[in-house]
Amino acid sequence: MFGMWSIVIPTYNRLPILQKCLQALEAQSFTQPYEVVVVDDGSTDGTVEFLQSHADEFPHVRLFLQNHEGAAIARNTGIDVALGETIVFIDSDLVVTPVFLSAHAKALAKSDRAFTYGLVINTNNFDRPTSEKIKIQDVSTAFFATGNVAISKHWLIEAGKFDTSFRQYGWEDLELGVRLKKLGLKLIKCPDAVGYHWHPAFTIEQLPHLVDVEAQRGRMGVVFYKKHPTWTVRMMIQMTWLHVILWGGVSLGGLLNERSLRPLLKWLIDQGKPQLALEIARIFLNWYNVKGVYAAYRDATNSIQTKS
Repeated sequence: MFGMWSIVIPTYNRLPILQKCLQALEAQSFTQPYEVVVVDDGSTDGTVEFLQSHADEFPHVRLFLQNHEGAAIARNTGIDVALGETIVFIDSDLVVTPVFLSAHAKALAKSDRAFTYGLVINTNNFDRPTSEKIKIQDVSTAFFATGNVAISKHWLIEAGKFDTSFRQYGWEDLELGVRLKKLGLKLIKCPDAVGYHWHPAFTIEQLPHLVDVEAQRGRMGVVFYKKHPTWTVRMMIQMTWLHVILWGGVSLGGLLNERSLRPLLKWLIDQGKPQLALEIARIFLNWYNVKGVYAAYRDATNSIQTKS
């Protein structure tokens, strides 16, 4: 793939890790011209002021501003303003290696009707994020996910870009993936294009936010299902009796929750095992997601019946 490349990064209040993300993109061993399109989604942490006052440190960056409207709208803005023929989507908390872009380019050159998906390794090591080793939890089965993907801009436009009905957390990239698959695009795995996804180690204080995220994911899951009412999507968004039995049973019908498990989670965190604590918290977080998706589906169904 020749010509200009555009790396599109939506960001919201991620300044410390965004700096590492952008520094890594400035250090690419890539011979083709490229730009870094940062779309700030209404940050309040000084992101815009920092980028404007440190523009000389990030010569590839072009900054665009919008109100806090969500990742789907931010990525569409990035597509619209991008000068490149090839778009790379990454998250603003992803730190890449120097061969990141060249690895995507090499893989993408294998087919005109395809996109490349790089490896995402999760880490809570802020000082040295790229030192993390791959784990079983890092293996993704997603067809199209915007954490680390490269695709020709014309395919995004032909597919209709991201659906802006997704105003909260979750599913907007996988929904676009359904439409890209219908266009006949193939996924090319690109393990040499490695991105290290940083997020802070789990703490008790994160629980309210994580619970809210699962509620959002449930609501957006219903938006996904209404567009593509298939069994595959139902499985993806956990709207099946299998998920009700699994997470309802494991959580003892919700008896195991953020309140009842709080002492155990805090003890594990104090013992230096935040990842284990998070895995245990997923018991009730998944149950909240299942309940949330069914509640959102009932609300959507009742709304349709009321209007009719």
